[in-house]
Amino acid sequence: MSLNSEFNAVDTNDGIYENSKLMSTKATVSLSHFKRMAPIDIEFNDLTYTIPYGRKGKKVILSGVSGQFKSGELTAILGPSGAGKSSLLNILAGYKSTGVTGHISINGQTREAKRLRKLSCYIMQEDLLQPMLTVFEALQFAVDLKLGKTSREEKLTAIEDVLEILRLKRAKDTITERLSGGEKKRLSIALELVNNPAVIFLDEPTSGLDEISAAQCIDLLVRLARLGRTVICSLHTPSASIFSKFDHTYVVAGGQCIYRGTVDNLVPFLRQVGIECPKHYNPADFVIEVSAGDYGTEWTSRMINLVDTELPIVPICRPTQREFQLPKEMPRLSWCDQFVILSRRMTLQLWRNKNYMYLKIGLHVFLGFIIGALFLNVGNDGSKTLFNFGFCFACLILFLYVPMLPVLLHFPSEVQLVKREYFNMWYKLSPYYCAFTVMNIPVQVLVSTIYLSMVYIITGQPLELFRCAMFFGICFICMFIAESMALAIASTLNIVNGTFVGPAISVPLMLLAVQGLGETQTLPVYRKLIMYLSYIRYGLEGLVTALYGFNRENLYCPPEEIFCEFRAPRQILLTMQMENVVFWVDVVALIVILVLLKILTYYLLRQRLKPNRTFRALHLIGRLIKNHFDFNT
Repeated sequence: MSLNSEFNAVDTNDGIYENSKLMSTKATVSLSHFKRMAPIDIEFNDLTYTIPYGRKGKKVILSGVSGQFKSGELTAILGPSGAGKSSLLNILAGYKSTGVTGHISINGQTREAKRLRKLSCYIMQEDLLQPMLTVFEALQFAVDLKLGKTSREEKLTAIEDVLEILRLKRAKDTITERLSGGEKKRLSIALELVNNPAVIFLDEPTSGLDEISAAQCIDLLVRLARLGRTVICSLHTPSASIFSKFDHTYVVAGGQCIYRGTVDNLVPFLRQVGIECPKHYNPADFVIEVSAGDYGTEWTSRMINLVDTELPIVPICRPTQREFQLPKEMPRLSWCDQFVILSRRMTLQLWRNKNYMYLKIGLHVFLGFIIGALFLNVGNDGSKTLFNFGFCFACLILFLYVPMLPVLLHFPSEVQLVKREYFNMWYKLSPYYCAFTVMNIPVQVLVSTIYLSMVYIITGQPLELFRCAMFFGICFICMFIAESMALAIASTLNIVNGTFVGPAISVPLMLLAVQGLGETQTLPVYRKLIMYLSYIRYGLEGLVTALYGFNRENLYCPPEEIFCEFRAPRQILLTMQMENVVFWVDVVALIVILVLLKILTYYLLRQRLKPNRTFRALHLIGRLIKNHFDFNT
């Protein structure tokens, strides 16, 4: 059976059930090899959504809207900008729940957000894809994560079927970042289609596409709807040809429903209201203009008053023998399996992104030559000991900014991608976070070792294995601390705010680290407490102790130097008030700081994906303050 014949064979919701067994026994491109989900009908009543706003307290986005979206139908949610169409889609998908009142049911049963998420997928407006994977590889990882212990043959069959349905076979070996806009959109749909979801939510699926690509995308959604799925998407300004492909449309204006029904009945309904759509005018454009008030606000009020009487919501009744219970549990991979798959995906992308690796290695080699030249042969020269102290501080500063800045620029985008995959239940957060942490270690250690090996030799540091190991170890820990601090910032803030906050925080860390150095009097307790709030202080003590502690022999002083104050290594420790420093205490302190930052990053990332009451309250307070200032200005 071809797609076209199957498309024509299934015209109604009942037909979907009649053809399900037939489709499951034939080699069709219909995902029939998957467990067939029960058709899902979504109904919502008196749905209201409010957000805090200025001094007024609240702003109503949706006001008592009601409607139903049926299985086997392609539904478009229309409305002008700010009408509430995306908010309605987010609420139905379970993406937003705070500030929502009303009732949402699935097949007549009260909706449970978590259960619906297991049966549905939400394809957001922005095409967030793994950039360094081919189309086939992206689907392969999606299948591995979403289909659990399914056999390899079934997974490959699923990939081939999805590639065929979405017309991606020709591009299956193309890197995702090189795909066209239409191909990226189809791939975004394909990634969520591999586990045969019963409900598909799409936010602006035609946004950014040309007319042909947009038409192809909607044709695809029509086919998916005919195969028994509930497909709901928000649209901004669809063309007449694209609008005619939809089965059902739901129009919102000012947070209220002004039309719900078939596409063909839209023009007669407008005529019944008293406003005539021009003969050669796009009905979608016309109803959006009416809802925006271009022809007067009285027409919108009339439509709101008539929609309940002329287009009442009729309960959906299906034959008893065709009723299906929603599955209580969906099979999921174990934690270890998720960790292994995500690690493989990250490793492959890292290997593919060779230009970035070459750039990173080149940068560390360049910095190694620059720092080495600035502090040439200061390590064994007793007359240049203070310069060597500056070298230790320079290494810590380098391992503060170099690991931090790339994370602040890249990770906020990664968070958006993780947010989509986590919401669509690809994996749990903990295996992703552990895989991300582990995969970063070899790269950071490699480039840091290249830099440290260069500067350690060029600057003439003591070639003793235990001192070299301690010096490298302290630098590695400080590098991971800076990276973790950047991850904590980037998991909460966007790129602009993160690149401001990160460097701003680093300034007091550097100032606190050098407080009290060279002073002859003992520092007060409060100054010591403040000083040790900076991890750089522990790193500085560790590096200086590694180079000059542990009973190091006297340093060489050039004959032309009449007075060589720091010939004895212990003298520099006394001058810097580090004579009583215990190296391993600093190491333990740095490790504790690193672990705490890792835990904090995981906590902040989890709150970004699934905020608890505390974070929702903080977010609410922040929005109130922002709206208050916006209102005053």
